[in-house]
Amino acid sequence: MKEFFVLLKNGNKSALLATIINTIIAIIKGIAYFMTGNVAMFAETMHSLGDAANQLFVFIGSALSKKSPTKRFPGGFGRLVNLVLLFAVLVVGIMAYETIREGFIHTFYPEESTGFLLTLLVLGASVCLEFYVLIRAMKEIVLESNGTAKGRGLFRASLSSLKNAKPATKLVFLEDSVATAGGILAIIAVTIAEYTNFKQAEGLVSIIIGVMMFIVVTRVFLDNAAGAIGEADAEMEGKIGNIAIRDPDVRDIQALAVYKEGEDFHVELSIEIDSKLTVEQADKIRNRIENQILGEKGVSDVIIEFDKDDGVLNWTRTDK
Repeated sequence: MKEFFVLLKNGNKSALLATIINTIIAIIKGIAYFMTGNVAMFAETMHSLGDAANQLFVFIGSALSKKSPTKRFPGGFGRLVNLVLLFAVLVVGIMAYETIREGFIHTFYPEESTGFLLTLLVLGASVCLEFYVLIRAMKEIVLESNGTAKGRGLFRASLSSLKNAKPATKLVFLEDSVATAGGILAIIAVTIAEYTNFKQAEGLVSIIIGVMMFIVVTRVFLDNAAGAIGEADAEMEGKIGNIAIRDPDVRDIQALAVYKEGEDFHVELSIEIDSKLTVEQADKIRNRIENQILGEKGVSDVIIEFDKDDGVLNWTRTDK
């Protein structure tokens, strides 16, 4: 149990913050829904509940994935975060279904809502809190990509770097983007229903919010299914290949595989060297290249094999 709490300290901070804030928001929205009967508020309550549960799973999964390899699991626990996220999207999927179902009911059978000002106050506060979490997630994405964007350039920089973000941070970004947009749509729908005869607005917005949740579910599922299997990373392969081929004792690269294990990269490299080199010289080459590769951000494991030079060049540098 002590080890578990130690690991929690290494969990994704954005996911933890999002869990706390979304739990608070879900409670406030739930109370407001029971007081007003507003269907848009119901959709937002379900959305916040789903986000809170999801991000709690993400936080725990990201922490446990840092556990050191054991005899039973010598490959480590890096992919555990992907498996946890695959389970977490089921929760959001169920919430999305309930949101859409409730939206259809209130679209065809609209009901009069009460507590307009309370609803606006709760939704406005929720949007502000969700946007705060979104900003924190964007900053973390930029930081994970070694970027320095601030202010207006933060959103653009986080979008361009999203594919390189850690799975947990990416999920928080996607969910809170939808949550912020959904809150704004809910405010618009509630206002329309209050001042016009178009009472179906709340039901339609509930359906839209549910569909957006399903889009996030699909994106997160596809990303983490690939991560759980072991997705190759072509960009990192290019970087690692250039590091190896620049070494003066490396004649060629025979094979190279770089794939993600959770938040980290695993590297398998087979290089060709002069067959006349001694074992001691080969070990120095291995250590030299391995240290350079481990210096790349995110690389946690490197396996290097040697073969004799066959005289046929397979690898060409791409950083000339």
